Amino acid sequence: MQSDIALQRLSADDPNAEIVAGWTFAAWGHLHPGLTQEQAIERLKAECGQAGVPSIFVAMQGRTPVGTASLIADDMSIRRELTPWLASVFVVPEWRGQGIASALVRRVEAEAVENGFEHFYLYTPDQQALYRRLGWQALESLEYRGETVTVMSRQLT
Repeated sequence: MQSDIALQRLSADDPNAEIVAGWTFAAWGHLHPGLTQEQAIERLKAECGQAGVPSIFVAMQGRTPVGTASLIADDMSIRRELTPWLASVFVVPEWRGQGIASALVRRVEAEAVENGFEHFYLYTPDQQALYRRLGWQALESLEYRGETVTVMSRQLT
């Protein structure tokens, strides 16, 4: 990752919260039928915790947000028994391939461990290779809201 990229916790009153919500709504809003962009912004702001679950992190290049990732309690309505979740890993297209997603994943992993979690989850339709490189293991493949996804887990002990 470039040395001028900083990872920081996103707060609900940060002006970048609406930008981050726009990214995640554009990328995954289709998984939540009926959700409006305004509701997505409010939901994201509610997930801007002070520490632990929930927490949202943003990768900044100077004053410009270039990526995000979250640690949340529940990301899959059909697997509510699994918690917490790495979610909403997103890097702006022109910033991809520079290690930003990996750094964001590691930051969320550190947040989980710092707050007493050693085992957590994610699901992805297409980024299995990235997560495998980072030590995640596939648990199952399933259909979720019209997409074939892989549920993965990570044990950090």
